[in-house]
Amino acid sequence: MAEKIILAYSGGLDTAVAIRWLKEEKGYDVVALTVDVGMDRQREELQSRAMAAGAASFEWSEVQDEFVQHFVFPAVMAGAQYQGVYPLATALSRPLIAREMVDVARREGATAVAHGCTAKGNDQVRLDVSVQALAPDLAIVAPLREWEMDRESEIDYAHEHNIPISVTKKSPYSIDENLYGRSIETGPLEDPWTEPPDDVWLWTKSPADAPDEATYVEIGFERGVPTTLDGKATDSVELINALNKVAGEHGVGRIDTIEDRLVGIKSREVYEAPAGVTLLAAHGAVESLVLSKEQRRFKAQVAQEYADLVYNGLWFSTHHQDLQAYIQSTQRYVSGTARLKLHKATVTVVGRKAPQSLYDFALATYDKADEFDRTAAVGFINIWGLPVKVQSQVQPTEEPKR
Repeated sequence: MAEKIILAYSGGLDTAVAIRWLKEEKGYDVVALTVDVGMDRQREELQSRAMAAGAASFEWSEVQDEFVQHFVFPAVMAGAQYQGVYPLATALSRPLIAREMVDVARREGATAVAHGCTAKGNDQVRLDVSVQALAPDLAIVAPLREWEMDRESEIDYAHEHNIPISVTKKSPYSIDENLYGRSIETGPLEDPWTEPPDDVWLWTKSPADAPDEATYVEIGFERGVPTTLDGKATDSVELINALNKVAGEHGVGRIDTIEDRLVGIKSREVYEAPAGVTLLAAHGAVESLVLSKEQRRFKAQVAQEYADLVYNGLWFSTHHQDLQAYIQSTQRYVSGTARLKLHKATVTVVGRKAPQSLYDFALATYDKADEFDRTAAVGFINIWGLPVKVQSQVQPTEEPKR
C-alpha cells in the first residue's frame, strides 16, 4: 500500500503538476489540501482539478476567520511591514497552512507533506521550518527543488499529462492570494525597469481611473484590534473585505518593490494590499495618541524585528512568543478611532481620537487656554544642553569641511 503525502494545493501551476509528479515519480497517494485563507477560487473547481491531476483525495480547510484574527491582526498590532513596505500577506498565511498540513497528516496517517515552492523562494523556508517545529517526524518533499523545469516546461508538462491549469505562456504570472493581499511574480515583472502591465492589478484601480472625489472611512480599535468600520461593529473577515473594496476602488495598496529575500537574492515583488495599507495607517494613528515617546521609539524597533521574523518563517518560535508578549502589552490602551481619506492611490490620516489619549489640548494649544509653563523652558534648555556646553568648552567642535 502506497504511503500518503499531504500536498498544500492552491490549484496553481506548481501544485497542479506536483500532484502527478508525486504520484508517478515518488509513488505516493496524494491528498490535495487546500487551505482557504481567502482565495478567489471555488472549492468544486479545485477539487475537480486535483482529482483530474491524479490526487487520491481532496481536503478543504476553511480558516479565513482564524487567519485574520490570529495572524493578520497581530501583525497589524505589531505594525509589521517587511523592509518598510510589505504588509506580509503571503508570509502570514504560511504558518497557518503548515499547521493545517500537519493536522491533516495526523488524521490521514500520512508520513510526509509536500508543497509547490521553488528553491529560490521564501515560502519553502516558511513551510519547512514550520513543519519541522510542529512535526519533526514528517518527511518534507518539494518537487520544484528536485526537478529541472522552468515555468514554460511546467506548462508543457501539464498539457502533456492533461492536467487542467489556468496559466498560459501569454499570462505567465505566479500569483499568491489571500484576504490580506495579492503577490504577483515572474514574467515581465522580473525586469525591474519594466512598469507592471495593467493586467497585473486586480484589486486596485489605476490612480487615473480612480474616483475624483475622495472617500472617508473611520476604523475603530479595541486594545489594538480593529472592530468597527464607519461606526458599525464588523467581523474580522467582513472588515478586511470591505476595506479591500473601498481602498482598492481608490487605487490604494499598490506596492512595487525590490525585496531582499531570505535566500540571499534580490527580487522584484509586486503586491496589492488595500486593506493592509489602510489598516496599518489607521492603527498607527491611534497608537500615536496613546503610546509614550519611549514606547513608540522602542516599538518601532520591535515592529521591524517582528516583520523580519514573520518574513523569515519563524512564527513557531519562542522568539515570536516573546515579541508577541511585548506587543500585546503595548496595546492595552490602543482603543480609539482613526479617520482616513482615500483618494487617488493615497491614504491619509485626517483625524484620530482615543479615550485614553495622551494628547492634552491645554498643553498643546497656543491660544488663551494654554496651560504650559513657559517659565520652565529656559531652565529645561540649560539642563538639557549642559553636556554639550561643557564638552564644547574643552573639546571644540570642528565644522565639517564645505
